[in-house]
Amino acid sequence: MTINLEVPAKFKLLVDQAHQVALGVFRPISRKYDRAEHEYPKELDMLAALVDGMNSSGEQSTGARGVRRTNGNGSEVQNGGNLATVLSVMEASWGDVAMVLAMPRQGLGNSAIASVADDEQLARFDRVWASMAITEPDAGSDSAAIRTTAVRDGDDYILNGEKIFVTAGARSNAVVVWATLDPSKGRAAIKSFVVEKGTPGFTVERLEHKLGIRASDTATLRFADCRVPAANLLGSPEVDEGFAGVMQTFDNTRPLVAAMALGVAKAAIDETRDVLRGAGVAVDYDRPASRQHAAAAALLAMEADWEAAYLTTLEAAWMADNGQPNSLQASMAKAKAGRMATEVTLRCVELTGGYAESSLLEKWARDAKILDIFEGTQQIQQLIVARRLLGKSSAELK
Repeated sequence: MTINLEVPAKFKLLVDQAHQVALGVFRPISRKYDRAEHEYPKELDMLAALVDGMNSSGEQSTGARGVRRTNGNGSEVQNGGNLATVLSVMEASWGDVAMVLAMPRQGLGNSAIASVADDEQLARFDRVWASMAITEPDAGSDSAAIRTTAVRDGDDYILNGEKIFVTAGARSNAVVVWATLDPSKGRAAIKSFVVEKGTPGFTVERLEHKLGIRASDTATLRFADCRVPAANLLGSPEVDEGFAGVMQTFDNTRPLVAAMALGVAKAAIDETRDVLRGAGVAVDYDRPASRQHAAAAALLAMEADWEAAYLTTLEAAWMADNGQPNSLQASMAKAKAGRMATEVTLRCVELTGGYAESSLLEKWARDAKILDIFEGTQQIQQLIVARRLLGKSSAELK
């Protein structure tokens, strides 16, 4: 099976539409909601309805729904929902990544549902806006340290625990919560549950004031004897079964975060190129970097770094569309794009002097940092890559 990393012709209209949204909707309100942290961008409601309509019409699924995997027939190459979603998310993030994260029914929890829910659950939660709740005060990157518990009680589970740094945790109307059926079993007992807002015992404790992505709320959630139907458990209810399915969520969402990083970095590179051109510094792609202005050489280096992250991300999405295991590639994409975006945006600020709010460059530099942290930190991605390449288990390589 041969991979072609050119943008498929059938996705070009989707990419163009995403770019127009980024330019015409996100950019004009970007600074407004950066300053008005925790105020919901009402302009997103109509846009979200349009995306819902596209998905309901039977057209190519996009957004969070687009990450649902196909089995792949092993012979015919497929360019499906994962690739379409990565490309559209990248273009939209060129406008404002915080707006992408604030979009109704496009949360990381929606991607988790699309990744591992059965058909009945997928239909039942089709119009839900779902956040993802994994991190705890004492459990960040180490999923085995999760202490939120889920105890079976008849046809329900009783959840108790606290989750922090939940993206869209206050605005969404459901949360995909990671909890353990048995803390002594470590990762094997971790399950994910869809918990809907309004469920007794489920409260939003507070909102965080953040460095970046301020248009998107980040919440702390508490579960106190919160009764959740057993039918809301995603995957197998058996201990020692299903954790691979839970983790498959990351194989689909990490390329999405990489796409966000690519969009932010591309915005910074484009703006820097314009600023340099206005200062009389033009990039000559037919001459070696060593024979050009230092600023032009720096821009060439950033573009090369971006291209490497871009191709790695497309590969991870393409593999998901074709039913191939992509845990390694998903982590490589997330690690490469996350680091690239933080380095590129800061370098663009340095090259242009874009420290003031008159330029969006300083905002993009702030926004980029989270993309190297959530959905698995840079260090965790490198650890996963090392384990995969060396054939080591999590117990053997920590």
